[in-house]
Amino acid sequence: MSGESKKKRWVPLESNPEVMSQFLWGLGLREDDAEMYDVYGFDDELLDMVPKPVLAVVFLFPYKPQTEAEISLDNKQLEEEEASSVAKKSIEKVYFLKQTVGNACGTIGLLHAIGNVLPEINLIEGSFLARFYKSTENMNPFERASFLEENQEMEDAHSTAASAGQTEVIEDVRDHFICFSCVDGMLYELDGLKSHPISHGVSSRNTLLQDATKVIKQTIQKNPNSMNFNVMALSKKNTAVA
Repeated sequence: MSGESKKKRWVPLESNPEVMSQFLWGLGLREDDAEMYDVYGFDDELLDMVPKPVLAVVFLFPYKPQTEAEISLDNKQLEEEEASSVAKKSIEKVYFLKQTVGNACGTIGLLHAIGNVLPEINLIEGSFLARFYKSTENMNPFERASFLEENQEMEDAHSTAASAGQTEVIEDVRDHFICFSCVDGMLYELDGLKSHPISHGVSSRNTLLQDATKVIKQTIQKNPNSMNFNVMALSKKNTAVA
């Protein structure tokens, strides 16, 4: 999706697990450690086909005017909830960054996916991802957004990944990537266009995929005439399928 800033605009990423896996491996995720996989459907049998454990879920959906209204409402509710020290403390544990670059939502979704499972994965020492998370660890979401926007290495890597897709590149897209992660026993929706992570209740590493798809199905039901949906999972490799 285009995002909020008019300063910079990238070419959108294709919703393709092979492209996104290659992108992450090139940035420093070990190829033998984790990979992106398609989620072909929400029936138990299809969810069971996704390699476990699932570390994060990335969701592509149509961005429409009502989506903007929902984001505004979510942001307002989150500002009101900031008064709660418990909610604030929980959210502070989530790695989150804002989107200020047009069409960067795919990259931001992947950064959210990796950033919230750093203790569970292996990044190549000195790689872009290792340096990025170390540099932004103590930044707020807006500072992280500025750091990303000014980083030419990431922009070049994103451009290379975007050109690796199988579909024709269209810069004026109306689809949007978000990520679902489990942090401290809670399911969070991570959308760079929103002010903060959105909590969707209790979750776990074992139930992350099922919990995320419950929220995803609600979004799909709001757009019954659209086919522009795609769900992918970031999973550990070399593990048995549950």
